[in-house]
Amino acid sequence: MREINVNQIEEMLKKACGEIAVNYSPDLKAALLQAEQNETSTLAENAMQMLLQNAEIACRENIPICQDTGMAIVYVKAGQEVHFTGGSLKEAIQKGVAEGYRENYLRASIVDDPLYDRKNTGNNTPALVYYEITDGDQIEISLMAKGFGSENKSAVKMLTPADGEQGVIDFVMDTVKKAGPNACPPFVIGVGIGSSFDGAAVLSKKALLRPISQSNPDERYRKLEDVLLQKINETGIGPWGLHGNTTALKIQIEEAPTHIAGLPVAVNMCCHACRHWKGTL
Repeated sequence: MREINVNQIEEMLKKACGEIAVNYSPDLKAALLQAEQNETSTLAENAMQMLLQNAEIACRENIPICQDTGMAIVYVKAGQEVHFTGGSLKEAIQKGVAEGYRENYLRASIVDDPLYDRKNTGNNTPALVYYEITDGDQIEISLMAKGFGSENKSAVKMLTPADGEQGVIDFVMDTVKKAGPNACPPFVIGVGIGSSFDGAAVLSKKALLRPISQSNPDERYRKLEDVLLQKINETGIGPWGLHGNTTALKIQIEEAPTHIAGLPVAVNMCCHACRHWKGTL
């Protein structure tokens, strides 16, 4: 049995909240640079250049990439041989997020009641937390800061098995077209296929944790990612909706077993920033 003090997790999350708010991942920055070179429209090229300039300023001045610093979503993979010490793991996670947002002067965006009072909690908590027990004696923590300009344009649909691949393509394309410029293109789009109504949505968001330099390991789904990316970019929505060649930077598909009578599909829209981090203890 390996002991891990929850204070370590709290400190990791506090630091990570600040890092992902101001820094692009290297693979994302490389994709933006490549996309800029692929643009043929002056407006679209200028938009891409401004995104890159914004990223440079954010990094240099240590200020957020975007004013919407997102809802914190934490994924915990805990080995069954780990024993947590020093207090409550749940409390440590929430405290790490709260301190990370407060100490880095990030916007607090969480309200305590979704429908009536909608009072801001003041520290961007509670974070949404998913737990998974795995083998071994390590703990893996992933953090996502999800802005709601794109989140609001996400969707789930219960297709039937007869809808097949074309049904998936049609639903993804319909979701992207409805989102248009309002979801802050260029996008990184997570697609969850299978599981259940709620499980497909979780899959689609987890897909966004994958580096955009990586594709689905299954050749069939990898090809579907490529087909969707091509079709989405052919819409011409372009950066900021100014029409151009880059409506999306990457499509990330995650799949899971499902019921014989169903084909759940979820599309999680994400802006180009796609802020996420992973750490292991």
